[in-house]
This record gives sequence, structure tokens and C-alpha cells, in this order.
Amino acid sequence: MNILITGAAGFVGRNLTAALQNIQQGKDRTHPEIQVDALYLYDVDTDPALLDTYCREADFVFHLAGVNRPTNPADFTTGNVDFTQRLLDTLRKHNNTCPVMLSSSAQASLQGRFANSVYGVSKKAGEELLFQYGKESAAPVLVYRFPNLFGKWCRPHYNSAVATFCHLTAHDQPIQVNDPSVVLELVYIDDLVEEMMQALAGTPHREGAYCVVPVSHTTTLGFVADTICAFPQQRAAGLVPDLGEPLVKKLYSTWLSYLPAERLVYDLQMHTDERGSFTECLRTPDRGQISVNVSKPGITKGNHWHHSKNEKFIVVKGEGIIHLRKLGEDEVISVRVSGDRLQVVDMLPGYTHSIENLSDTEDMVTLMWANECFDPEKPDTFAEPV
Repeated sequence: MNILITGAAGFVGRNLTAALQNIQQGKDRTHPEIQVDALYLYDVDTDPALLDTYCREADFVFHLAGVNRPTNPADFTTGNVDFTQRLLDTLRKHNNTCPVMLSSSAQASLQGRFANSVYGVSKKAGEELLFQYGKESAAPVLVYRFPNLFGKWCRPHYNSAVATFCHLTAHDQPIQVNDPSVVLELVYIDDLVEEMMQALAGTPHREGAYCVVPVSHTTTLGFVADTICAFPQQRAAGLVPDLGEPLVKKLYSTWLSYLPAERLVYDLQMHTDERGSFTECLRTPDRGQISVNVSKPGITKGNHWHHSKNEKFIVVKGEGIIHLRKLGEDEVISVRVSGDRLQVVDMLPGYTHSIENLSDTEDMVTLMWANECFDPEKPDTFAEPV
């Protein structure tokens, strides 16, 4: 399949192109029904003469090109109407009736706060051109009215509040919210690209005359702003936000993509003594914490128990032995552990436990997960020899 993408250098175009290139190069096998032969990438800096070749050879057209924040309002017509007409005329010239997808906007509804949108008028005109083309040529046409889009590679200070908030907070700059009660419908770029794959496969989601991305999130501007503003502090504290909430998970991935190079690395607080070190790596709101424990040669750590706290130990380097004993009983459970064979050993509530480095020369490194983040006011940790 030969695929033409107009606006290939834009936000949606870049993400769609990357996804299709993964399929083309055999890196993504999640869509075996899609075969990508040639990708024709067209943008403002492409030789205009190539559009003729691309329209002759294309088996599917993603028409993503458009103008939404021009300095001259007349450019709305030039970018959103005139170029669409040119694209369709070129397809007609070659009697190419392949499917054509159009990236339109919710503003094309011209209703509510969009009633006087000049941009919406131009996008509505582009839709009408495509619908008329479909009637005349019998070519399948797919018109998507996208709401607010967000995700990696979206341009800040342009047409996405999410991108602007992410960029500013990732660079330690304040954001401004005039009305936090404004209701937003958000579509994440990966959900949009997945729908584009469905369109390519001939199974787009439709609602009447229009196609839709089936996964979207309705929320308020205030929620988005508050969530994004919390990310820098959470990251500095080693805390990962609640990723069980789909919108928060997508916002967090988006925010991370805006971090500047100098902020990719941050230090952890290592607690060191003569026995080695203990370092908390990640904390979560509801899934506990992950830590790294380093035991020097011959050292035994632990010899304590917990009421409710439970842990999982994974020795990733070195040789050791873990001992567990149920309180009030004499039987000791002993487990040999090694970085050469990764295994999980559960530390059970009500069992005192210890871990010993059996080497005389090498440190032992243990990855530890606890079901709750450490609270110095309620540590739930009590000394008791195994």
C-alpha cells in the first residue's frame, strides 16, 4: 500500500509517519493487516511538483495539512480550502478513487463558542469539498473533527494548552489559567494514530457522516493544569503519579517528553553506613516503593519483622542467603539467592527476616519492593533476630 500524508511534518503527521515507518520496517507487528510499501510525505517545504506523482500512486491519503494560527486571516482559506481543492483535483486528474481521510476540527461545527470561528469556517469548507468529492467520484471519504489533541511532539504556545503547560512546567516556568472550569475534550496522539490504523484497514469508527476517535477524555482545564503542575514536584520526590488513571498516565508521558536534556538525570538520596547502602528509587501513591540495597561482603541486614508491610527481594548481583522465621516459632526458612539466577523471595508479614552477603570480596545488590512507601512516623518495622 502506498500512503500519502500531507502535513507530514506537523504534530499528527510526525506521529503517524513514525508509526507507519515502524510497520514498514517490520518493527511493529501489531497490525499484520496493514502493509506499507511507499510513504509519500508532503509538507510546505516539499517540491509542489511531487504532489502529482504522489496522487497518481497513492492507495490511501491522509490529508493532515492545514493552517490554524496564521498571521494573515486570508491564509485560513489558502491552507484549509485551496490546498484541499488542489489535492482533490489532482486525484481526479489521475482517476484515483483511493480513500481520503481529512483532519478537520471540532470548530467546524460553528456552534457554541466556535460560532464565530474563522478557522472553523475554513475547516467546514474543506469538509464540504471532500464530501462533494466523495459523491462525485465514489471514493471513500473519512472526515474526522478532532477536539483538543495532545501528546509528544506537539508544539507549545500554538494550539494545545496541554503542550504549553507541559513545556512551561518542564522548564520551571509558571502557567496561567484564566478559567479552570472550562470543559475540554482531549484525544491522546497514540489513540488517534491507532484510529488511523483502523482507517487504513478499512474499519474506521463512524458516527453518522463523520469518523471519530473512540477513546477521548472529557475533563476541565483546571484538572489538566493541576495535574501537570504536580509532576515536577512528584518527580523530585521520587514519586510516580497514579498511572491507573488513563488520562493522568497519558499526561505524564506527554510531560516527560518536554523535559530538557539537562533535567533528564536527577540524584537519589543514598543512606550509607559501614554495612553498605539503602536507596529509595521510586514511590507510588498506591503501589508502594522500589529500593536498591547494597550489602558489603559478609554483612547481614534485616533481623526485623512487620505487621502488614510486605516486601519482595530480588538479588541482582552477588551471592546470599535469606532467612525467615515466623514469630513464636523455631523453624527457619533459608533461601539461597544469586544474581546469576533472578528469583523473587517474599518477605511475609509476621515473619522476621534477614539477608546475608555470602561473599568475602564482592558487594551484593538487592532490588526491593515494599507494598507501602516508608513512613517514618509509622515504620511498621520491629527488631527481632531470625
